[in-house]
Amino acid sequence: MTDGRGRRLTRWLAGAALALGVLAPLAGSPYSSRHAVIDVASLARSVAREEDHVTALELAQWIKDRRPGLRVLDLRSPEEYTAYHVPRAEHLSLDSLATTTFRADETIVLYSEGGPHAAQAWVFLRALGYQRVFFLRGGLYEWLEQVMNPTLGDTTPAARAAFAHAAELSRYFGGVPRSDLRAMPADDAIPLPRAGSSGGSAVPLPSKRTVSRVLQIRRRGC
Repeated sequence: MTDGRGRRLTRWLAGAALALGVLAPLAGSPYSSRHAVIDVASLARSVAREEDHVTALELAQWIKDRRPGLRVLDLRSPEEYTAYHVPRAEHLSLDSLATTTFRADETIVLYSEGGPHAAQAWVFLRALGYQRVFFLRGGLYEWLEQVMNPTLGDTTPAARAAFAHAAELSRYFGGVPRSDLRAMPADDAIPLPRAGSSGGSAVPLPSKRTVSRVLQIRRRGC
């Protein structure tokens, strides 16, 4: 196992432990009939195969393609959700998962600021038997970094091709790829889509400086 996967598995096991605490109150409740059981070995295999998460670019493509049955769940506070959320996302608190029913054919994507809360929710839903569940790997931070403000890292043909794809998705959602910085508004704001939109008209919400601070936190692993 690579160091990166080892760190991810360690973080996942910590999330699983917290999720067990969330599941504990279900014992003896009307919802115990849903057989909330954690198969740790099975979930660990999913983590090792990187089948537990999606990247921001993958989610952006799913939203753009209007993937049938896609449900994107924002687990942050209502205030944070209202301020800005991923297009097509709906707000759902972590403690509401026990009483929320999902269809078997739905693809569920969970996200929070970073990854921990969404990873805990992933464990929770898998314990309840839902299979088509993923969490956004780096949370909203990754969405802002990779979709709303992608950067061309180097000039190799592969990097340029990857950036071209990311830039196309970014512009669809009203973002500004780094190669377009000369077109930034005078107030230094990064255009983001209106809450609930899926591309098209955009209004400036977080400033570039605010996004930069968020990305610095993201890089520290917080």
